[in-house]
This record gives sequence, structure tokens and C-alpha cells, in this order.
Amino acid sequence: MALKAVHHIALLVSDYQKSKEFYVDKLGFRIVRENFRKDRGDYKLDLILNGVELEIFAPAQKDHEHQLHPARPNFPEAYGLRHLAFTVTDIEKTAAELREKGIETEPVRVDEFSGGKFTFFKDPDGLPLELHE
Repeated sequence: MALKAVHHIALLVSDYQKSKEFYVDKLGFRIVRENFRKDRGDYKLDLILNGVELEIFAPAQKDHEHQLHPARPNFPEAYGLRHLAFTVTDIEKTAAELREKGIETEPVRVDEFSGGKFTFFKDPDGLPLELHE
């Protein structure tokens, strides 16, 4: 087997516009494609950041009476994707920039095994995202 790299990560989100604003306007992903899939009744937004693609899927309509998809569990954590981590060169500066954009971050910590600095923040649906220096 010759796996080369991670091609993309797919996220199911509850609010297309909020997630688009978050990942594009606040985090700096570039839009590759933006499509409405009529047959599925959803939007698919393909984004890229330094060669890594992120696929965003969102229902076209919000269903306030019946949740279309279950909310992400927080604690206790569920099996599956735990978080996405982004490499940064200056974690304190990047965390401050996120806070300036209205995105809360946890205090910066040091990984006891690697010695690297890290902190967490969340996307609009509560998906944990990590900065790692």
C-alpha cells in the first residue's frame, strides 16, 4: 500500500453561511468550488489551505423541530474525529488574532511528550480545532 497524503477532510455543518464565514473569512481557507446539490438538498463547499482540502456539507434548510443530524457530543467524547490541528509559527500571535475575530481560545499549554505548544478553539458547530507550534 502506498498512501501519499491526506487528500481532504469532510465536515457536516449545521449552518452553511456561518461555517463558510468561519473557515474562509476568519481562518483563511480559499474556496475551490461552491455547489448546491439539488438531488441531495444540500450545499457542498470545497476549500483549500496549503494543499489540504476541506469539504463542507450543509443542509439547505434548517429543521428547527427535528434536528437533521445529531449535534456533536462534547463530553464525554464520542469515537471518531477528535479534532483538527493547524500548524502555526507563533501560537500566541495566532491565538490573539483569533480572539480579535471573536473566536475564543483556551490558554496556551505545552505538550508533556513533544514539548510543543498548543491551544484549542471551536468552529461554529463546536468541532474542536487546535493550533500547534
